[in-house]
Amino acid sequence: MPRPFSVALPPWLTHALRAQRGPVPWNAVLRGALAAGPLLLAAVLAGRESVGVMAALGAMLAGINDRPGSRRTAVHRIGVPGLAGASGLVVGTYAGEGLGAVPLTLILTALGLLAGAVSAVGPVSSGAGTQLLVAAAIGAGMPLPEPGWQRALFFLAGGAWLIALRLALPTPGALAHDFRFDGERVAVADVYDAIAELLAAAGGEQAGARRAALTAALDHAQDALAGPRLRRYASSSAERRLRAQYAAALPLAEAATALAWAGDALPARTAEGPRRLAVAVRTGEPCGPLPAPARSVPGLRALDDALLHAAETFDRGGKQTGGKNPGSRRIDGEKTHSGAALHSNAGTNPLDRGARQTAHKGLRLRPLRAKALLRTVTGPGGREYGFRVALCYGASAAVAQALHHVHWYWLPATAVFLVKPDLGPLVSRVLNRAAGTVLGALVFAGFAAVLPRPEGLVALVAISGALIPVATRHFAAQTAVVTVLVLALVMVGGEPEASWSRIGETLLACAIVLIVGHLPAPGQRGGNVRARLDAATDAAHAYLTHVLSGADDRAARWALRREAYRKLAEARAAIDRAAAELPTLARHTEGTDEVAATLERLVDTTTACAVHLDDTGRLTPRHTERLATLLDELVEQRERAGLADPPADLLSA
Repeated sequence: MPRPFSVALPPWLTHALRAQRGPVPWNAVLRGALAAGPLLLAAVLAGRESVGVMAALGAMLAGINDRPGSRRTAVHRIGVPGLAGASGLVVGTYAGEGLGAVPLTLILTALGLLAGAVSAVGPVSSGAGTQLLVAAAIGAGMPLPEPGWQRALFFLAGGAWLIALRLALPTPGALAHDFRFDGERVAVADVYDAIAELLAAAGGEQAGARRAALTAALDHAQDALAGPRLRRYASSSAERRLRAQYAAALPLAEAATALAWAGDALPARTAEGPRRLAVAVRTGEPCGPLPAPARSVPGLRALDDALLHAAETFDRGGKQTGGKNPGSRRIDGEKTHSGAALHSNAGTNPLDRGARQTAHKGLRLRPLRAKALLRTVTGPGGREYGFRVALCYGASAAVAQALHHVHWYWLPATAVFLVKPDLGPLVSRVLNRAAGTVLGALVFAGFAAVLPRPEGLVALVAISGALIPVATRHFAAQTAVVTVLVLALVMVGGEPEASWSRIGETLLACAIVLIVGHLPAPGQRGGNVRARLDAATDAAHAYLTHVLSGADDRAARWALRREAYRKLAEARAAIDRAAAELPTLARHTEGTDEVAATLERLVDTTTACAVHLDDTGRLTPRHTERLATLLDELVEQRERAGLADPPADLLSA
């Protein structure tokens, strides 16, 4: 029988066609509909259209950063980029008014260098750098009657309005429990579900993917609970309960990872306990008796102890106190842990002490200090990205002004989005941006021909704002929606319909970014990937050193383990994006995926060593041989990939 005909598409094209999946975030859709549109409507009714344009722009850019998560993290994720955008408006407005084309281009290029380097720190910094540059270009090129400080004020008001909506409007199911902690509760419940999925997949082909999913769930919950706060410690019983439930998940995740590393399939009842805990987190109801696994191997004994500790934590509602009546009970002939079955030494054993410290003092062991931030910004990743952004942004501004276009800001603003590596590989970004702009411009041209003005345009802005949370799943869709929204704002502000000029400017920006992206750069290419791999290696080294030292500080160990897996996930994401580039760019990071895979196996093995040391106080030959093999492989693979040697004390561990 002949094989069916199939065509294997290259990675750079498959990435351009890939879209995220998931349920529609109706709460974010509602916020989007109530953000830019009503602000613009209020300004139009007051006869201050230009003010409404600035406020709507602030709300639109805030909406792009309005991702799923807790309210606390939303304030940080939306507010920091908003402040950066307001600063960019001030700088761009006054520079555009007082400087000629050449000095203005130099100022914008310097801003691009700074914003690009700072974007290497993380997602929030990347969003801040983007808004800084977009707002600077708009401030320098958009003709508005207000001075720079007023533009910045109204821009901030738009972002603040969306934050207020995020804080005030309930999300589905939030009113059934504590209104303030909806995203946090879902994030913690997802951790327990991910633990159950990993236990169910142990011994199978999906174990690696489930372990990565557990890392993502833990990262999300950690961010949700560790966001900005007015007080250092939890200030309510609901928050203390959630933090305690998250801390109780850490030893469960550790034991599940060790069992997956062992490679043996587990009975189905092993995953039932974490599933019941997930339901208890979501509903706020008692978890009930938890099926206890057989205590036949160190990993199962660690899982059993962690389940009993979780039962204690859920039973006392997050209170950090000891209990009585140690042990477990049997129901229907099977051993289960009861929430009332508490350790007699609760609060003194290492597991309980570590959970209390984690829940009380915080979820991060080594916060990013000023020196580490500076090292990231000035490191190879920051330098390479800063160079690319500065060159693209400056060249786009220079070309736009040389063409004597009245509203030239669209070209550098477009280049800013195109040059962002966290939006995907270069060619994928260019294809999606071009397709999205063409589609959005055509859609707007059709609506502009029939809609009444300005009320029809205001309605179009509101509808586009509502679509942004859904459109963020694909860069082309997001570009199309944002194009419609911005073109509507431009017309409300008094400018003529500009669909066709926007298409030409976008295609020109695509060409500039493609050329600059393939130019040789100072130093070694792939700086972002190499920097993230080095950070992951350092984190793995710190974790392995702590485990082999025999230290009994569980809170420190869990924090180091979390940092190691988080850094690995960041490195893996950067490697996957680089691998989907055109071959001329992808070749600069060849071999880095092997390094990341070895580091993941090393951290998994370190976790298995930690669990075994807790149980027996010594390692088996399987553990030591596996560690030695992985360390040797790490040296060879880093050498083949052109990376620096790992720390010497890591090799001698």
